[in-house]
Amino acid sequence: MMACLLIKWISPPRYNATDRPMLFNSFTFMIFLPVVFLLYWFVFRKLRWQNLLILVASYVFYGWWDWRFLILIVITSASSFASGLLIKHYEGRRTCQRAVSAANIVLNLGILGAFKYFNFFAGSLASLLATFGLTVDWPTLHIILPVGISFYTFQALSYSIDVYARRIEPTRDPIAFFSFISFFPQLVAGPIERATSLLPQMLRERSFDYAVAVDGMRQMLWGFFKKLIIADGCAEVVNRMWDGMEGASGSMQLVASLLFTFQIYADFSGYSDIAIGCAKLFGIRLTTNFRVPYFSRNVREFWRRWHITLMNWFTQYVYFPLGGSRRGRARTILNTVIVFALSGLWHGADWTFVLWGLYHALLFIPLIILGRGKEKDTVAHGRMLPSPGEFLSMLVTFVLINFGWILFRAPDIAGFATFMSHLMSPSLFSVNGLSMQMAQMLLWCAGLLLVEWMQREREHVLQIDGYRIFASQWVRLALYAVMVALIFYFAGKVQTFIYFQF
Repeated sequence: MMACLLIKWISPPRYNATDRPMLFNSFTFMIFLPVVFLLYWFVFRKLRWQNLLILVASYVFYGWWDWRFLILIVITSASSFASGLLIKHYEGRRTCQRAVSAANIVLNLGILGAFKYFNFFAGSLASLLATFGLTVDWPTLHIILPVGISFYTFQALSYSIDVYARRIEPTRDPIAFFSFISFFPQLVAGPIERATSLLPQMLRERSFDYAVAVDGMRQMLWGFFKKLIIADGCAEVVNRMWDGMEGASGSMQLVASLLFTFQIYADFSGYSDIAIGCAKLFGIRLTTNFRVPYFSRNVREFWRRWHITLMNWFTQYVYFPLGGSRRGRARTILNTVIVFALSGLWHGADWTFVLWGLYHALLFIPLIILGRGKEKDTVAHGRMLPSPGEFLSMLVTFVLINFGWILFRAPDIAGFATFMSHLMSPSLFSVNGLSMQMAQMLLWCAGLLLVEWMQREREHVLQIDGYRIFASQWVRLALYAVMVALIFYFAGKVQTFIYFQF
């Protein structure tokens, strides 16, 4: 009932085409960030005031699109904060603690479900009943999905669950806690920070570290480079291919699928680099979210390197409670399928996402049966080139991942089928319709792979101090200036970050 009332009051009737969240790649954010940075270090020097500034700045950042969505994040924050205190209050009374934790989980998942999944489940149930000759007329909620709701909901749930599991002591500082939930660099698209990692940083004094701040700016620059040149450039081609699919040849669809594979990586990892680098400016360390995933030798390794914080969340709060791998191989496979199905559903309220998750689960099963894919090192560790076997493994894994991204990008099952029918047609071997823009973007993607291969052991590409050629500060500054110039010259039409919709 409460969720329905919220939906009725919060749901905006319409938006203009220019209405959008405060994007990292916007002029507004270029003003917002320096102002907050200067206030943070030169005006609000005490911890409590710094946390208050983070909270206010985060709410301005999130409410820039529509202030009414702040109500949801306040409810999520308040209920999770209160649940921690109540769990502590009922210490020694495990049944009461369990009830408090469960109530908080139900409330927050209920809000998430109402805004994100109500229409999906209502429509799916109606279709199922129709197969049995039963016709139902479910109500449809005409609502806008709040940006980042899946991210901050999972972050809040981690706190309540960890307090219940005695992994962390509940905090009595509401400002620090609300700042932990809403920290603006990672608020709308992650990384999804667990309370055990980020909350303690909100509770201790922070001092300015020049070297860390410089490294943060380098990481942000690399993130902007990936987003504005590679991701947005690929998006122009990919969107055109999907919108005009009927006239596309198989070769064009193949290029589109490859470019989307790089688009989603450059877009999402670019956001993560900007978020992590931005957090460093405020003396806060966020969890690494990507580690060169397209150099993975199998799908299991890929998921240790792609959207790391999401998979860690599902592993800790779903896979392990289900029994993990402790109850035999069959149960391990079942638990893996459940995790990937939920992961797919987390990404979006559509069967394409669920099938995408199940597809990855299917790729996982042989690795579980054979006990493969447990490598912890980076490919070709200590060597310039991979072995032939490693290269073949990476190539096969990349092809499998690329196929999955076609399903992920498809608007629906019918769209996926149409795309595949064009892709697998004889025109796959023609060059008809291929353009210079496609060739240009493929070259950018190849360049991305090359520099990431060279820097695969480092946190980000611009950690270059160890190279003799970049020993001079002037050479490094020249490189940064060239990158900025390339961004302004090659950047295409600004695209919203893909993961904002999740």
